[in-house]
Amino acid sequence: MKRLTLLIIITSIIFATSCKKDKMTTTDAKPPIAEKIPKELEKHGDVRVDNYYWMRLTDEQKNAKDPDEHTQKVLDYLNAENDYLDKVLGHTKKFQEDLFEEMKSRIKEDDESVPYKDNGYFYITRYEIGGQYPIHSRKKGSLEAEEEIMFNVNEMAKEHDYYALGGINVSPNNKMVSFGVDTLSRRQYVIQVKNLETGEIYADKIKNTTGYAEWANDNKTLFYTKKDPVTLRSERIFKHVLGTDQSEDVEVYNETDETFSTYVYKTKSKKYIVIGSGSTLTTEYQVLDADNPNSELRMIQPRVRGLEYSISHYGDHFYILTNKDDAKNFKLMRTPENKTTEENWEDVIPHRDNVLLEDISIFKDYLVLEERSNGLNKIRIKRWDGAEDYYLPFDEETYSVSVYDNPEYDTDIIRYNYQSFTTPSSVIDFNMKDRSKDIKKEQEVLGGKFDKNNYKSERLWATARDGKQVAISLVYRKDTKLNENTPLLLYAYGSYGFTIPDRFSTTRLSLLDRGFVYATAHIRGSQYLGREWYEDGKMFNKKNTFTDFVDCAKFLIDKKYTSTDHLYAMGGSAGGLLMGAIVNMNPELFNGIVAAVPFVDVMTTMLDESIPLTTSEYDEWGNPNEKDSYDYMLSYSPYDNVEKKAYPNMLVTTGLHDSQVQYYEPAKWVAKLREYKTDDNVLLMHTNMEAGHGGASGRFDSLKEVAMEYAFILDLEGIKN
Repeated sequence: MKRLTLLIIITSIIFATSCKKDKMTTTDAKPPIAEKIPKELEKHGDVRVDNYYWMRLTDEQKNAKDPDEHTQKVLDYLNAENDYLDKVLGHTKKFQEDLFEEMKSRIKEDDESVPYKDNGYFYITRYEIGGQYPIHSRKKGSLEAEEEIMFNVNEMAKEHDYYALGGINVSPNNKMVSFGVDTLSRRQYVIQVKNLETGEIYADKIKNTTGYAEWANDNKTLFYTKKDPVTLRSERIFKHVLGTDQSEDVEVYNETDETFSTYVYKTKSKKYIVIGSGSTLTTEYQVLDADNPNSELRMIQPRVRGLEYSISHYGDHFYILTNKDDAKNFKLMRTPENKTTEENWEDVIPHRDNVLLEDISIFKDYLVLEERSNGLNKIRIKRWDGAEDYYLPFDEETYSVSVYDNPEYDTDIIRYNYQSFTTPSSVIDFNMKDRSKDIKKEQEVLGGKFDKNNYKSERLWATARDGKQVAISLVYRKDTKLNENTPLLLYAYGSYGFTIPDRFSTTRLSLLDRGFVYATAHIRGSQYLGREWYEDGKMFNKKNTFTDFVDCAKFLIDKKYTSTDHLYAMGGSAGGLLMGAIVNMNPELFNGIVAAVPFVDVMTTMLDESIPLTTSEYDEWGNPNEKDSYDYMLSYSPYDNVEKKAYPNMLVTTGLHDSQVQYYEPAKWVAKLREYKTDDNVLLMHTNMEAGHGGASGRFDSLKEVAMEYAFILDLEGIKN
């Protein structure tokens, strides 16, 4: 394997921190110019003209073996953009290969997970040298027992450009396993069942599902979620009996409200099959007896708009994590299992204004709470008898910690994951009784060059324009000089209440070791500072997400961590929307932008109810069928706000089969940017013609995409190796 020498790395660091912005090497290649075919889109008396609406293809058109003229025209355009990117980045090809090998060389190829025990078996996921995909295996009773291979995904994926195995679920009698397979990257899985004693894969094929099926306790009945074939909304729960055709499956539940999706799982107590329905603001749960799969559904609490709750079963009660009674940061309640409506709920852990209660785990003798305060994760251990109530101690200034699934119920051991920007991911078993800690595994960083003591992480607080304090987590090498010549990559997401954790990354070392600072802005739209932080970054407050990011960028420039010549920004999906918004607002702040699978055509997408995720997200973005929402969303929609002005260097990535952000959103955006931008900066788009929202499926193939993105940024910074 090729690895850069220490001398080259040191030289790169010195160069990165001393040079001025260097233009990307120019080529004679001409960017493709998309044809303009005006289409008028009218709503509320407002007419928008979309010159690139023609780029849309249906799934049938994308997958046609003999494309029609229109389909071929679109595919030719996407391929022309890929060819243009290859020419413009052609001089970085060797650098990309070196980056790929460098990142790959840090990964322990023959790695394996820490075994976990469930129902008498230890389960293990491992990789072999050269293998792109995992091998899922188990051992009965003891880790010294003979290994039983359940799935070798390398063998299963051989004939496919994309392959995803998901939803692995072993039957209660340990004899069978259900699993889902997606070969198109549209998250439409086919569920099958394998006999673990004979190796036979049964003839049962359950199509167009989420990939996960839940076993009833009779070991022959499976509950699964079926998707709408067009919108991909998870809309119906079916019951399948092994050995029968899917056409004979019985519908158990139909979620008719298009703003809701539905799902199914079993309680940790194994007593109930749970059917949940949820939208952005509201949830509802029903249960049936797992011992009697033909029993009737029983409602826990009917949906009430704005009431969110989730359920866990313990003893003769349901424990309910909820925002009932204006508990914005959520609280824990409980109710008798035979009297479940909300008037019977009583507090267990009351609401706190400064603590977000994110999740709970139930054990025989302990209740474990996952909390967040001042932006940081906390794990709280509480005995049911009240004898103990304490927090696990964590020392770093910023970090990420999360509790594992922990399927065993009668145990004193809780397993959790701890990591930070400088500390590799560690799997830790904590004894809740004697408070001892056993580090089962710390992520290995191969190559002999990584020493966590060479890196520093810190947390800063930027003041947003409305006075709110926004946290920024940073990491960099201790020998990196922080000044206006320091290159810095600023990342953020900022939607759906999802908080970007401060996690360790082996790939990120390729930037840090070349003198980069890496930063995450914990902007509004996440729940970094509690539920209110999310509420203040959605719907009619969505622009706070964008201005927070811009204000963080200005703060880093003002504090001389970097300058406009050396500042880069990156975001994906809803974070790609963020990238599109900030380059319209303040393009002068950034030397380069990477927008991955960006949600940039907000208006057209949210007005099209046939597109996956549209109706279920009205409570996140707004419903543009209502004029006030239309006007507000139109005011920031990146595609609709492209102007005749200078834009920074940009790399945009997408996947042809993306079901979450359709490929034509970034394709149209890039075409319009080419038409409008007044600068001579680089604008590139790469379409993965085999993959969808998550990119390549193989663990090494995905590194090639990261290497391309890094090479783009590093080349702009004048770092060539």
